[in-house]
Amino acid sequence: MPRASSTPLRSVRNDLSAVLLAGGESQRMGRDKATLPFRGKALWQNQLELLRKLKPAEIFISARTDPKWRPHDVTFVADVPPSRGPLSGLAVSMNRMSTSYLLALAIDMPWMSNKYLEFLWAQMEPARGVLPKIADRAEPLAAIYPREAAIETAKALAGTDFSLQSLACDLVAVGKLRAIPVTQQEEKFFRNINELSDLESP
Repeated sequence: MPRASSTPLRSVRNDLSAVLLAGGESQRMGRDKATLPFRGKALWQNQLELLRKLKPAEIFISARTDPKWRPHDVTFVADVPPSRGPLSGLAVSMNRMSTSYLLALAIDMPWMSNKYLEFLWAQMEPARGVLPKIADRAEPLAAIYPREAAIETAKALAGTDFSLQSLACDLVAVGKLRAIPVTQQEEKFFRNINELSDLESP
C-alpha cells in the first residue's frame, strides 16, 4: 500500500499544473501507446482520469502533434522542433504553466496510483519539487517540478545531453528537487508499457 498523505486533500490546487507526456514514438510498440486498451479504457483516458483526481489548475498534453483523442478542456502543448522527447515536453509545459508546480506523468505508466501522487504532493516545499527514486535511478516521468526548474530545463534543451536522468540529478544538486526513495511495494507504480505483452501483466 502507498504511504498516506500527511496533509488533507484540497478541493482545488491553484498552485499545481499537470502534463501528460504523450509524445513518444512507440517504436517498439509499432503503434500509438495512448490508444492501447487498458482495464476497459484507452491508456490516455486512464492517465487523464488520474490527473483530474488531483484537481490541478490546468492540464496539458505534450506531444509532437495534437492528438485526435485530446479532450477539448485539455491544452495541447507542442514540442518545439526538433523534439527531444520528454525533455521538450517538460520545457514547453513549464513555459506555459500559470502555477508554481508542474506534475509530469508519462502516458505509458498506467499502474501509477492516485494515493501515491497525493503522497508526493504532500512532500512539496517552497520552490522545491519531488523526485521518486528507485535505488540509484530517478523516475522523472512521475515527478513534481517547481517553476524555478525551468532554468535548468531550458539549458538542458539547448545543450547536447537530453537525458531526463541527467536533468533530474542536476535539479537535485541545486536543491530544486528532493529525492524521495520508492519502497519495494511502490515500485509497481512505475512500471511502463513498451510491448503489447506488458499489458498482460497484473
